[in-house]
Amino acid sequence: MGQGESAEHEELDLALIQDLSLMFMKECPSGALHLHEFKRIFGVQSTSEEETIYIETIFHSFDTNRDNKLDFMEYVSALHLVLRGRLEDRLKWSFKMYDTDGNGRLDRQEIKHIIKIICKMKTKNTDTHMTPNEMCDRIFELVDENHDGQISLAEFMEGAQKDEWLMEMLKLDFNASGWVKQNWVKKTP
Repeated sequence: MGQGESAEHEELDLALIQDLSLMFMKECPSGALHLHEFKRIFGVQSTSEEETIYIETIFHSFDTNRDNKLDFMEYVSALHLVLRGRLEDRLKWSFKMYDTDGNGRLDRQEIKHIIKIICKMKTKNTDTHMTPNEMCDRIFELVDENHDGQISLAEFMEGAQKDEWLMEMLKLDFNASGWVKQNWVKKTP
């Protein structure tokens, strides 16, 4: 991407963040965005189970104080991370989303769960000759350096950055950026 294209992309992302911030204020004058309002802002009709799980996972990953609502700062921070954040920060966020039990390690069940969602949402780019179990096995072969059956944040970060297939498979964070841009329902104020 050329320097002009990069600057244009950054301007578009900033404009999108501003528009989405205005949408927050319009939809939630109380300053508390609940899941159903989050879905409405992004036009989620809950037509697919995968998309519903995906949006709920994203919402809860942004709810840093775990009060089942996003305040304005959580919302803007989340948008900035997804649309403009550094690779390292987005990978840490992805890890947090995958780590559904919050123990700081990914086990096979958590990896298989996210693989199933990613595969259904990324049907075009997914290695379709592999089953979710085979993909999970390959991920553990590539990343679980100490062979303890769990993937730490350090293993995840290192593995995702050094293997192209793994980066593509695990980059729900980038998919989130595309998803935000694709699904945002621009409403006129």
